[in-house]
Amino acid sequence: MVSAVKMGAFMEIVELKTEAELHEGYPVMHELRTHLSEEQYMALLAEMRPRGYRQFAVRDEGSIVAIAGIFFNVNLYYGHYLWVYDLITTAAARSKGYGQALLGHMEELARAAGCDTIALASGVQRIDAHRFYEQRMGFDRPSYTFKKTLKP
Repeated sequence: MVSAVKMGAFMEIVELKTEAELHEGYPVMHELRTHLSEEQYMALLAEMRPRGYRQFAVRDEGSIVAIAGIFFNVNLYYGHYLWVYDLITTAAARSKGYGQALLGHMEELARAAGCDTIALASGVQRIDAHRFYEQRMGFDRPSYTFKKTLKP
């Protein structure tokens, strides 16, 4: 599978594979996952990556401006699918097409892998993100996701 796609003279989509690349992506991911320290982030990635979690980033002029964290899976209601766990464009780089390019690339990866569906969950407070997914990217909102935090 392709791990880097040139999008323009200065923009490309790359898979973050090395520990150094993952560290470089932390400040961007931290804008979405504000509760995680860099140490926690790297520890969780160390557990998630052997299970199939992957990260892709948009680099513009060498700097990471957007990241998507994904996982391929299969279940009874989606069939074979690509789940987007994380999708964030830095606040300073929003509305410049980076998220659209990145999510479009995720759709291409899903199609190439034979997936029936691409899916994601989005926090209820992220109204602008919902509008982006539905109006610009063609996603439907078929359900709600519920969670219950289990504390000792």
